[in-house]
Amino acid sequence: MNYVTDRATDHTTDCIITTEQLTKKYKNFTSVNNVSLHIRKGSIYGFLGPNGAGKSTTMKMLLGLTKPTSGSFTIDGKHFPADRLAILKEIGSFIESPSFYSNLTGRENLDIIRRILKLPKSTVDEALELVGLTEFGDRLAKKYSLGMKQRLGLAGALLGRPPILILDEPTNHLDMNSIAWLETYLLNYKGAVLIVSHDRYFLDRIAGKVIEIDQSKATTFMGNYSDYAVKKEQLRVAAWNAYMNQQREIKHQEEVIEKLKSFNREKSIKRAESREKMLSKMDLLEKPTEINDAMHITLEPCVTSGNDVLSVRELAKSFDGMTLFTDLNFEIKRGERIAIIGNNGTGKTTILKMINGLLTPDNGEIRLGSKVHIGYYDQEHQVLHMDKTLFDELQDTYPDMNNTQIRNVLAAFLFTGDDVFKRIRDLSGGERGRVSLAKLMLSEANFLILDEPTNHLDIASKEILENALVHYTGTVLYVSHDRYFINKTATRILDLTMGTLINYIGNYDYYLEKKETQEK
Repeated sequence: MNYVTDRATDHTTDCIITTEQLTKKYKNFTSVNNVSLHIRKGSIYGFLGPNGAGKSTTMKMLLGLTKPTSGSFTIDGKHFPADRLAILKEIGSFIESPSFYSNLTGRENLDIIRRILKLPKSTVDEALELVGLTEFGDRLAKKYSLGMKQRLGLAGALLGRPPILILDEPTNHLDMNSIAWLETYLLNYKGAVLIVSHDRYFLDRIAGKVIEIDQSKATTFMGNYSDYAVKKEQLRVAAWNAYMNQQREIKHQEEVIEKLKSFNREKSIKRAESREKMLSKMDLLEKPTEINDAMHITLEPCVTSGNDVLSVRELAKSFDGMTLFTDLNFEIKRGERIAIIGNNGTGKTTILKMINGLLTPDNGEIRLGSKVHIGYYDQEHQVLHMDKTLFDELQDTYPDMNNTQIRNVLAAFLFTGDDVFKRIRDLSGGERGRVSLAKLMLSEANFLILDEPTNHLDIASKEILENALVHYTGTVLYVSHDRYFINKTATRILDLTMGTLINYIGNYDYYLEKKETQEK
């Protein structure tokens, strides 16, 4: 696979975004260093890199949210930095979870954006229809589900169909039908698309190129996420091999030089000096960065459960007069890893909450098997106490742990030094997710119930969690829209559709294959 390594350059005449040596320095560190990007019309770019690598900073500079320390960029031939409004007229952006005026309707929120951008009134209706929110446009935004809020944010980005879309985690909270719609829409989009996403399946489906920012430098790889992952690993191995070979050669030459000098003869000394001169002219390779900043998850039950872990019979639940389901039946055996999938609003999280005793069923029976010990991961992190520090959260939950043990566990989840005294409410979504995973690891449960466990995790962290679950000897039931994660971890899929569960014995690829056969 061809790839471009010279600072992400893509020398074409149809570039819609061009950055030249874009740099952002803060008081104590450089976030982005001399990044040159060339974003082409009609291309979809995945924008990747470890947390803190400078992805968000680069996007914020392109959106006028922060000014570069040096360097410049052009958008559709116009030079920036300029005022925020001028940039917004060129770019449709969706950055993280959109903020809405909760006491305004979805339509009114979009109309505020429309007026700022001086777009025709008809663009609001077009955007609502595009994301499937026409019938909900006059509902208050505070009554929207997370998935509906996500679609409303996308509608705001798509207003007026701008020539450039910059999207940050656009698939978070979207159900699979909505993600499939977004994939189709973006694949047919005429402008340029730059996406920060940890959804690897999504990037495999739509990205034609991947830009990676690492150690403040940008590199463009041709192909989708899987192509990038293969090439990245090849480059990493090659860099290490080249570095180690050079180090061995340097050591060998130094030993020869030392031996020649020990002879203490004029001829030997001249040969030694010749080798020293050659060594001094050698272009030394930098030591490649070691990946040592990853989470360390070890999931292991303290007690083995019985073979029958869970039995659900005739389960029924309604909310506000709307029936989710009336007769759900399923069983779970020890060692299974089961994913519940389905559209938003079908009741997936409700099932998990009822199993955990957080909601009461309208009808039916939920029976846990012998010696079953539940560990629960809640996507909204309601099991965390917002006013507590990270340290207190673990200490109060596990009082038998001493200070050193608590600090070691938090360090394994990338919380070190004074980080342990931060309050839960001040953490980002990803950081709260790591605290929840730390508590889950300490629970030593033999039945893990997980609600969207990969939301807000970076790709490296997702892979670590996947590996931990695959090697876990207990039982797992989870809800997820992360198709790559489901593919890697699920041994069985329960598809919640039209108030009933359809069973598929296999991973996500198997589910797609069987579903397509059934539909035909």
